[in-house]
Amino acid sequence: MSRRTKEINKIVGVVIAISSRLILLALVAVLLYEGAVRGYAFGHDIFYASSAEAAPGRDKNVTVNGGISAFQAAKILKENGLIDNEYSFVIQAEFFGYKVNPGNYTLNTSMTPKEILQEMNENKGEEEEKK
Repeated sequence: MSRRTKEINKIVGVVIAISSRLILLALVAVLLYEGAVRGYAFGHDIFYASSAEAAPGRDKNVTVNGGISAFQAAKILKENGLIDNEYSFVIQAEFFGYKVNPGNYTLNTSMTPKEILQEMNENKGEEEEKK
């Protein structure tokens, strides 16, 4: 190999090394930005939760069977359009100390997840009233 070829190879190696470092730094910056944005949005859903729809909303009848977890109840609520994020619902249930009692509920899409949790915690549902 000639001296000129060696110099070119050295320069190309330096350019590739610098480029790969810049790409890696850009990737880390994008991941940090996305993590911060999504983390903020998730925290906002937990502590400042909004309703799925604006008032007056729509009434939905939901049946929650006994023995299901808060996450399973959250999936039912999400399928019915009552909540937007089942994970924040479960965290709210744990954080505020609410339990999801079995029963038949008439809930509105304009209710916040915290209001839904309060309703399911306070109201024992129709099944419990029959006992």
